Amino acid sequence: MDREFLADLFADFGPVTLRRMFSGYGISADGTNFALALRAGLYFRADEETIPQFEAEGCGPFQYQTRAKTVTVSSYWQLPARLFDDAEELAVWARSALGAAQRAALRKRTRARKAKPSAKKVASKDAVKKPLARRKSVQRAHVKKKRS
Repeated sequence: MDREFLADLFADFGPVTLRRMFSGYGISADGTNFALALRAGLYFRADEETIPQFEAEGCGPFQYQTRAKTVTVSSYWQLPARLFDDAEELAVWARSALGAAQRAALRKRTRARKAKPSAKKVASKDAVKKPLARRKSVQRAHVKKKRS
């Protein structure tokens, strides 16, 4: 698939950005990557809400071979071949894929915020644990070691 073909394919969906990626292109809209166009085909982002659509069409998740095993990427599923001839329905599937990608990005941001305490909180906890006099004596000892 070349750039021109992909731009025509997504014409009913709206403007997309194509970036070279692996053996094809990453396809994004509004700054969110929602599809992959690779040698093996066109893959849309999927989640628990949209995977049943792909399964109903008999499609499978993106897979690739390494020397040791087959890796399955369950967040991208192959687009049904019939959609290449139906631009309007492809646009509907693309909007669903963009929604799945946006939900995944939102979950990722939420998890990152919960996992990372702020720097101020960490510093204040350390300050409570070590009294000021103790911290200063440790600093002085450290400076003396460096000088010797």
